[in-house]
Amino acid sequence: MRLKFRTEGGFASFPGLRAPVEIDTGELQEEEATELVRCVEEARFFQRPEGPEEPPPGSADLRLYTVEVEEGAWSHTVRVYEPVGDPALRALIDALDARAKALRRARRKQGSEGDR
Repeated sequence: MRLKFRTEGGFASFPGLRAPVEIDTGELQEEEATELVRCVEEARFFQRPEGPEEPPPGSADLRLYTVEVEEGAWSHTVRVYEPVGDPALRALIDALDARAKALRRARRKQGSEGDR
């Protein structure tokens, strides 16, 4: 399964810290891969509308999450604004956000080690 995750907007957003990430569960440790697949299934991701609904007036600083999942021949994208009301979808976004942060930290660390 391949997942693409992107965060846009939000109060004091820094685009460089929100770069989109791609995650291939085949490249993760089994426990991490299983957790992401479980989150996708519990969120009933492929049955969700693409969205997003328009945010309420005056909510210009809300974060927008874009999640794309590719599983074999299936590909589906869901876009949702904060706050994410559905607990299963929230769990998926939280798992992807944590993995994205870890990937960004690892990239920064590799970059700083390459400067030596």
